[in-house]
Amino acid sequence: MKSIFHTLPQMLQAETNAEHLDEAFIFAAWRRVIGENLRERAVPFRVFNKNLIVAVSDETWKKHLESLAGQMLFKLNAALEKATIEFIEFRVDSETVNAERDKHFKTEKSALENQRIALAHIPPNVAKAAENISDENLRRNFLLAAGSCMARKKSQR
Repeated sequence: MKSIFHTLPQMLQAETNAEHLDEAFIFAAWRRVIGENLRERAVPFRVFNKNLIVAVSDETWKKHLESLAGQMLFKLNAALEKATIEFIEFRVDSETVNAERDKHFKTEKSALENQRIALAHIPPNVAKAAENISDENLRRNFLLAAGSCMARKKSQR
């Protein structure tokens, strides 16, 4: 994921006339810069005249994030490798925040369901062979990949 993210600045420079692409890249950079904890509380809404408009759920979050705006602006432009955004405006818009939260929840739920299906389709011989992989994360990813492959093959029959 890091290598994909690091290509964003070059793509922004190559596509200077594509405002909709700029906005998508800026939103992706924003989500990465603010981190997992704030992602569902501070939702990028629009880019207008070098201003990033961010939806927040209430006045408390607005005031708190406004106090951090300078740091966020610096990190955002550093991630984009150029001064793309000049100002971050926070607006109270609980509907936008709730919609993003729901979308994120559905994505997580879908990912968990896909993992459950994959793990259910792992053949015993593959599971036994995977016991030789000492790194737990690597073993889990291997089993998920194998199970996903088996589930896909079964569904294509």
